[in-house]
Order: sequence, then structure tokens, then C-alpha cells
Amino acid sequence: MRGLAVESEWKVLWRTPAYARFALTVIGTRKQHEKSRNKSQNQSSFQFPFQSAIQAPYNRSIADERTNSLAAPVDGIVKTLVSAIIPARNEEASIARAVQSVALSLEVGEVIVVNDQSTDRTAAVLAELAGQIPKLRVLEAGPLPAGWVGKNHAASIGAAAAQGDWLLFTDADTYHYPGAARRALADAVDHDAVLVSYSPEQEMQTWWERALVPFVYCRLAGKFSFARINDPKQPDAAANGQFLLVLRDAYQAVGGHRGVAGEILEDVALAKRVKQRGYRMYFTAPIGVVRTRMYPSFAAMWQGWTKNLYRLMGGKSRSLFFELIEVLPIAEAGLLIVALLYFAGVGTSLLAASACVFLGVLLARHVAYAAALYRNLYPTSYIQYYVPGSALYGAALVVSWWKSTRGTVVWKGREYAAKTS
Repeated sequence: MRGLAVESEWKVLWRTPAYARFALTVIGTRKQHEKSRNKSQNQSSFQFPFQSAIQAPYNRSIADERTNSLAAPVDGIVKTLVSAIIPARNEEASIARAVQSVALSLEVGEVIVVNDQSTDRTAAVLAELAGQIPKLRVLEAGPLPAGWVGKNHAASIGAAAAQGDWLLFTDADTYHYPGAARRALADAVDHDAVLVSYSPEQEMQTWWERALVPFVYCRLAGKFSFARINDPKQPDAAANGQFLLVLRDAYQAVGGHRGVAGEILEDVALAKRVKQRGYRMYFTAPIGVVRTRMYPSFAAMWQGWTKNLYRLMGGKSRSLFFELIEVLPIAEAGLLIVALLYFAGVGTSLLAASACVFLGVLLARHVAYAAALYRNLYPTSYIQYYVPGSALYGAALVVSWWKSTRGTVVWKGREYAAKTS
């Protein structure tokens, strides 16, 4: 087995230029050292448990001549291993945290933020950051061309300007733990992957976030299997644009973001192109690598999920029907009807039997949701939000279906024509 792993590692190494191969070799060596030092933790990936506590000291420990050599001039030119690309449109509240956290990664040689016609203070915040972070470059997206989704256009501009052999696409509302980029590069070596994507941990501060966000991700976990996505023999493909590292040569070979210009779910579309081309990918949801608070308000959360939830769940009317049957709070509605009939003076054995059936279904659904929360690393205490979560999810799915097939999708102040399916 180890022989196969070494063979896969060399396949990835020889795809890249000499200085990038040297960097990945260093990363792989450091990873093996870390694994051997922490065997007692019995973890499959290095720096996984308690990452936020141990990662910063570990990061500082590699700031020696090996790491410095990554930025050393080669033939008079400073080489870049990873270019981080952040599309930003009206992100004044979160952009500073994202840029600062990404810039701390030693493997990231440049941070490119593409300001996509922001109308808030995003440009001013970026101008201030540019004076503090030498590796930050700020570009302007300009007018949006016909047929493009704004984020895809901004990402394409950033990729065209990037100098790195690896492109790290990430969102303006993310926070990267120290060592995040190095973890992704090491996973690329370990899994012979040209694309590595992480589903971030979710920051949730309100009841509606705790109700809907875990519910959505638990449903997605049932649809998208990491094992099948990461298996080159299976057609399944998916990725999360909040953290997507891709080898530049592979990105260009599949057409980059230009090839998915009009896609709302550009991350999934890009992953499909990568896998269809015969490249390997690695998608997972690690702890202590990257986190995000996607939606700071209910309005933003509603607009965000109704933008793409229907497409995420298959984008077919048939799949929508069966999904609604499975998640809608039918048992709760049945209990409510039984209660109303009881208080109206209707008391029959049939009514009592119906109440028992509905209670049984409700209990079974709560137990199943608690198990899903546990599997997906959410607090099981979130089971208290099951009823509002299922109701919000069902409503968002129906609205997303309507927008995606008969209306328009609105995101970040722009309207995109629906694609009937």
C-alpha cells in the first residue's frame, strides 16, 4: 500500500515545476514527521484534532530556510507556490478577516482580491489592507460581460493575473486557520489530486442559522458522498467554492471559470469538468482548517439558499417531489390536526391511534436527525431546531425550484435568468 502511495505522490510532484516539486516534497516530509510524532492520536490526517490550538506553533516551526527558499528568486524571478484569489462584492464587514487569515499562510505567495463593482466600503477596506499586507493585490472586475455570473467573472480575472502554480479560490466571508494552505497541498500529494476542496465549518449565531444551515448540510451529506466523489472510478463530482485549491495546469485544461461562466453552482460545475477530464480530486470537511459565517441576516440566508438549493438537490422536479415528501413536517401537521380535533370534542379510538402513529413518526425523525447531526460534527443539541429547520428547508427548496425554473435568481444585487430543467 505504501508503494502505491509513493507512486501517486510522484505523479503529483512531476506535474509541477521544479521549485514547486521541492516545496511539495518539503510539505510531505513535514507531514510524515508530524504523523509519526502523533501516532497516539490515531488520526488519519495530520493536525486534524485540536487544530486551532496546535497549528500556529507548528506553522512557525517551518519558517526556516526550507520555507524561505519558496520565495527565493529563481533566475532573478520570485516564484509563487500558491495564489489565493478572493472575489469580493460588497464585503466590507468580512473581507479584512479573510485577507488577513489567508495572507498568514507561508505557502501563499500572493493574495489577489477582485473587487466586483462593490458599492459599500469594500474598496476602502482593501486600500487600507494593501498598505499593511505586501502580498495583497487588488484588482477591479469592471462591468459584467453578458453570459457571466459575477463571481465567476471576478474569479477568472484573478486567475489570469495569478503567478502561482496552485490557485486557491476562497470566499470573502471565510477565515483560514494557520496551515490551511499547507494542509491542502499535503492532501493533494496524499491523494494524487489536482483539485482539493474543503467544506468549511459553519459559524452560526442566530436561531434561524442553527435551524436551517445544519439541516441543509445534513441533507447534502446524504446526497453527496465524499467517498464516491474522491473515487476516480465513480462519476460523482462536487466541490465547495469557499475553499477550492486547483493545480493551475489542470484549471486551464478544463477551461477555468470561463468554461463555467454562466453557472450559479460554479464550484460543482468546475469539479465535474476536472473529473470528466480524468484528473483526481479530493473533497472533505475537516475540522480546524477553514470556517465561515455565510449569512449574517435572515434575508441574506434566504436569498442565498433559494439561489441554489434546488440545483444542489439535483435540479429535477422528480427529485424535488421525493425530497419534500421526506423532509416536510407531515407528522407535526398530523399531530396538530389531532390536537385540534380533540379540543373540539372529537374523541375516538381512531383519533388516539392516529396520535400514536404521528408521535412515532415524529420521534423517529428526531432520532434520525440527531444521528445526522452527530455524523456531520454538529452539536446534537441542535435537534431542538428540527421542526423549524425542516419547515424552512422545505419552503426554501420550493422557492428555489420556482426561481430556478420560472423566475430569476437574484444574488448580490444582480439578476440572472433562470435555466429551466
